[in-house]
Amino acid sequence: MKFELGRCLLQERLEERGMSREALAGALLYKPERLADYIENKRLMPLKTAISIADTVGCSVNELYELIPAIKGIERDVK
Repeated sequence: MKFELGRCLLQERLEERGMSREALAGALLYKPERLADYIENKRLMPLKTAISIADTVGCSVNELYELIPAIKGIERDVK
């Protein structure tokens, strides 16, 4: 089955683990603004970044975004 990415769920994963954006940014040597861009759906995480974030936060890569089943022939726009 094909999926489209919905909104980023990183903020929810951080809250579940009691972790701040700043703590995650520090652990991965990223700027907090970069994480904010992902959380606010301004940028999509590259796969390598998503793997690093998921490993650090303690979740699977699939848990970082809403996964929306794609309907054949219909494209969805993520905002």
